Amino acid sequence: MADPSSYRPKPGQIPESPGVYKFRDEHGRVIYVGKAKSLRPRLSSYFQDLANLHPRTRTMVTTAAAVEWTVVSTEVEALQLEYSWIKEFDPRFNVKYRDDKSYPSLAVTLNEKFPRVQVMRGAKKKGVRYFGPYGHAWAIRETVDLMLRVFPVRTCSAGVFKRSAQIGRPCLLGYIGKCSAPCVGRVTAEEHRELAEEFCDFMAGRTGTYLRRLEQRMHEAAEDMEYEKAARLRDDIGALKRAMEKNAVVLADATDADLIAVAEDELEAAVQIFHVRGGRVRGQRGWVTDKVEAVDTAGLVEHALQQLYGEERGDAVPKEVLVPAVPDPAEPVTQWLTERRGSLVDLRIPQRGDKKDLMQTVQRNAQQALALHKTKRASDLTTRSRALEEIAEALGLDSAPLRVECFDISHLQGDDVVASMVVFEDGLPRKSEYRRFQIKSFAGQDDVRSMHEVVSRRFRRYLLEKQKTGEWEEQATGAMENTPTEDTPTQDTETTGQPLDGPSDGLSEGPSGPIDEEGRPKRFAYPPQLVVVDGGKPQVAAAQRALDELGVDDVAVCGLAKRLEEVWLPDEEDPVVLPRSSEGLYLLQRVRDEAHRFAITYQRSKRAKSMKAGPLDTVPGLGDSRKQALLKHFGSVKRLRAATVEQICEVPGVGRKTAETVAAALAGSAPAAPAVNTATGEIIEDEAAGAASSSNGGTRP
Repeated sequence: MADPSSYRPKPGQIPESPGVYKFRDEHGRVIYVGKAKSLRPRLSSYFQDLANLHPRTRTMVTTAAAVEWTVVSTEVEALQLEYSWIKEFDPRFNVKYRDDKSYPSLAVTLNEKFPRVQVMRGAKKKGVRYFGPYGHAWAIRETVDLMLRVFPVRTCSAGVFKRSAQIGRPCLLGYIGKCSAPCVGRVTAEEHRELAEEFCDFMAGRTGTYLRRLEQRMHEAAEDMEYEKAARLRDDIGALKRAMEKNAVVLADATDADLIAVAEDELEAAVQIFHVRGGRVRGQRGWVTDKVEAVDTAGLVEHALQQLYGEERGDAVPKEVLVPAVPDPAEPVTQWLTERRGSLVDLRIPQRGDKKDLMQTVQRNAQQALALHKTKRASDLTTRSRALEEIAEALGLDSAPLRVECFDISHLQGDDVVASMVVFEDGLPRKSEYRRFQIKSFAGQDDVRSMHEVVSRRFRRYLLEKQKTGEWEEQATGAMENTPTEDTPTQDTETTGQPLDGPSDGLSEGPSGPIDEEGRPKRFAYPPQLVVVDGGKPQVAAAQRALDELGVDDVAVCGLAKRLEEVWLPDEEDPVVLPRSSEGLYLLQRVRDEAHRFAITYQRSKRAKSMKAGPLDTVPGLGDSRKQALLKHFGSVKRLRAATVEQICEVPGVGRKTAETVAAALAGSAPAAPAVNTATGEIIEDEAAGAASSSNGGTRP
């Protein structure tokens, strides 16, 4: 590991001009390329205290052994030079979008004497007109097949074309009218090129003029009683309209634009691009990248723009580029795009209307692409095994942690404090064993104390299960009994987890789970090899203290701090920093994020229920059906509050004991202030409010 001070430039050496800089390692390889509006402050920021640097930046500067820079005159030149150097040196610490060469495009080889229409992949070639990219090659072939009857452009390979010219006989497409057969001289090279250019114009979105021209020719042929010609033109129009229908209109003003959306997490980002031409989505592509450098959404957008338009010229760069975040500063990027197009390019964030709605669709595609990428990565058995081995090695475990449990605390400004426990077995989530908890031993916000309580309650239940089977040693049982507890073996106070896609009661632990003597699945019966807590050193210490108090010494504990993705261990002053590309870190992040999702979902549901609560919700033993019956009978909570016990007993299904409970509960609750119509200032009658509450199933007083 190199010391950045060993190659730090001397004071005054770095200019204040715009420029591009390169970091090289000890072997002279370029490991990072960056640009700056002013080189001096930017490069100086890399040579500060390592503790203040982002972990990725810290790794880069300690890997480097030298830095050099090139001064340019403008920020646009810096942008261009940065792109060129990234393409040339392929630095390991720069954001690199994974290659999208698997996306096929519809290509017209206008650089040939007889242009050819074909499916083409790979790098773009000069003189070739491209449309797309498309999601599938068959989508291109379907479109081409519909359009060839109107634009019979050559689609054969060079070998087939040469062979047909030699024997003087066209291929099958020439016989069925889907090729103009320039190989045998049915059309001249000029006529064939005109067909190819019309094909390109139609694909570029200039469809209205051509369709109107065909319709006029069809009507003229019908007037001249050339009905066969008119029928052929009618079929041509139908074929073109079917080809157009494959691309739905998304922007009514025939806009030419590219929409770019980004979905990201701490380690990876997915970029999705929709190419809209003539108001229709003509192509789509996407990338996934590792976030090697510390970069925000605007930086990811800038890298995506370089990747998209670095080799493009002219109409390939659209008039509008819609993005989720504009690079800062935006002027150099906008000017660079304008130079590549040859006319003004509008780079902006859509604020309203159809463009904003379409951007939301592109954003959903990006999120799904990132989720799919993570799912594929997590489902690979080899990758999961490597992740567990890396975790075991980093944490000093004797074996891979086949069962990992993660705990997270969630609250809203100290209210409705809850916790979650998620379970991963063999690197995959086991949702049937998720659990959720309400913090009960104290009120207010204290994540450390909450973590201690939750871990204690989870492992106390585990020890009780062990005690029932006689597997727990006497001294450990004594340790458990000496620990303060609010739970008893006969009263389960934990709240069972209910996964979003799992059973509604959440009690099932699967066919392989432990079963008690009555056939019911045991809860908390399996111990994990590793407990992960969402937090840093204080939370880890609290979890370890809970285990020590219970005498549990065969479960490892670690914490994952969200800000820097550091792994903390008990009684360790410094965290364990896993490599950014580590599969072990990726698995820990998945576990932590799932625990956070499960906790915040539960916390939000509790908050929603508390906001909807009314006076009748506090009556013990009163279900929704009898609440509705009471409100329907009396019309409002005010009238119910004024009713006697005998009058309440008249409601079907309400006995005297329940009536007395309802009357006592309503007598102890203060009536709410009357509702006021803000438009007229009138007080809304309680009868109307009560009827509304009854129809909505509420219990608002």
